[in-house]
Amino acid sequence: MAMDVVDYEIKGAEMQFVEVELDPGEAAVGEAGSMMFMDAGIHMDTVFGDGAPQQGGFFGKLMGAGKRLVTGESLFTTVYTNQTTVKQRVAFAAPFAGKILPMDLRQLGGTLICQKDAFLCAARGVSLGIALQQKISTGFFGGEGFIMQKLEGDGLAFVHAGGTVVRRTLQAGQTLLVDTGCVVAYTPNVSFEIQYVGKIKTALFGGEGLFLAKLSGPGELWLQSLPLSRLASRIFAAAPQRGGSREEGSVLGGLAGVGLLGGLLSGNDDE
Repeated sequence: MAMDVVDYEIKGAEMQFVEVELDPGEAAVGEAGSMMFMDAGIHMDTVFGDGAPQQGGFFGKLMGAGKRLVTGESLFTTVYTNQTTVKQRVAFAAPFAGKILPMDLRQLGGTLICQKDAFLCAARGVSLGIALQQKISTGFFGGEGFIMQKLEGDGLAFVHAGGTVVRRTLQAGQTLLVDTGCVVAYTPNVSFEIQYVGKIKTALFGGEGLFLAKLSGPGELWLQSLPLSRLASRIFAAAPQRGGSREEGSVLGGLAGVGLLGGLLSGNDDE
């Protein structure tokens, strides 16, 4: 079964969504919870795995669902099929601020390796699998874990990344050192290894962690400026830790807090 060839339009700036146009009989597969809106003529069906045509029989579907479960995704995806005689549209929204990247797998050699939560949606026929890191050190210290997603086929897939995205082309022998969380996707001929930062002082106080990703060409790779883990850690650090409100930049608020604390410690009671 050939891949469906779909038209699309990416809309928005910081919070993007992709609007996919389906001809009669065409379908798109979306990550669970990613659908934003759809025309009334589109039929929505939740399936095991990714709904790829090669998943024949119950065992094949169970294997497809198991691969998604291993990568930390839901067991199910949703297939959106145009069952009318006219064009219909369905839209998928990004889960957080960033960019949606259209990936033409045909132009990328048929395979793309990406972080396990990057997949958003794809044309029907794109297979969602797993990619195991070849070196155990990469699995333990690679930031994205031992298992990443593998997208296969010759159709369009849409990947989401945080912040601003840059695409780099590495020549044979060319190497790039990257924060492990900033790696979004790369073609399978790119070598992905982990490198120790080299100095204890840098590792402990540099704020970049103990390890960096070492990517070597030839191949294509995509990097994001704001990984979700980095965003979440900043939000957690800024949030009140014991309930109540937090005074941001208020000298009076800080002095009032100091005075209240001093009163409690001194045991003074005016009543």
